[in-house]
Amino acid sequence: MSELKILDLPAFSDVRGSFVKTFNCTNLLSHGITFSVQESYYSVSAKDVIRGMHFHLPPYDHAKIVFCASGAIMDVALDLRKNSPTYGQAFSHLLSSENNKAFYIPQGFAHGFKAITEGAVTYYLVSGEYHQASDTGIAFHSIGFDWECKNPILSVRDTGFVSLKDFESPF
Repeated sequence: MSELKILDLPAFSDVRGSFVKTFNCTNLLSHGITFSVQESYYSVSAKDVIRGMHFHLPPYDHAKIVFCASGAIMDVALDLRKNSPTYGQAFSHLLSSENNKAFYIPQGFAHGFKAITEGAVTYYLVSGEYHQASDTGIAFHSIGFDWECKNPILSVRDTGFVSLKDFESPF
């Protein structure tokens, strides 16, 4: 899918450790991405935590660049654009502190992930600010994606989202 992008984050290692450049406008523009960071945050997750599938409703919808600064996650984007040929399809990629990959997720997609390692640190660069009334999601188990997890750890909030089949997309 051309709208979703997997980005290689420039990384350097030496005897001191490592250095990773997580945001560079020139690098993004080379991938056709115009992105202005309005907010950033990170989460720390136990192994088998599933967070998602989250998004903001228009006009507060936003794009995200997601990477895993420590550990590993299976990152998932779900196309919610009703006129898209890939509407309702999930796309995933392994993000880890070892592979230095980032996932660019544009507006009109829900986002979620499963922590593969204990204490996985997931970092988000977001093109819009949090707007509580627009913050919602799709039930993670309703999207036709194999999370490879028999007993996921979930928030109460994430268990209450509508299923994809019952969702009426505003995108």
